[in-house]
Amino acid sequence: MPLIKVQTSVPAPEKVEVESMLKSLSAKLAKHLGKPEAYVMTVFEPEVPMTFAGTTDPVCYIEIKSIGTMKPEQTQTMSQDFCQQINQALGVPKNRIYIEFADSLGAMWGWNGTTFG
Repeated sequence: MPLIKVQTSVPAPEKVEVESMLKSLSAKLAKHLGKPEAYVMTVFEPEVPMTFAGTTDPVCYIEIKSIGTMKPEQTQTMSQDFCQQINQALGVPKNRIYIEFADSLGAMWGWNGTTFG
């Protein structure tokens, strides 16, 4: 059930570019976490009204959630990888990107009429 959700103040690029970015994020997240991509979900929300450091300059907030425990070395590597990708894909400076990593209990995530726990 890994999830990566990208919210940004910038407009969406062309549809094909968004789809390519989401597919890349999906594959990378599965690889970083060692989980099947068949369970990975990606979300992209452009043009969200946001501020950071008191300005409305381009900004991005990313949520990464997964059942189980993410180790500090994993989150460090993911932060570098996803900040770089979002910077290249959307032009948001890396120092204006926050990433929230959240470990979830299987019983707190539902899917297919049941839960993962």
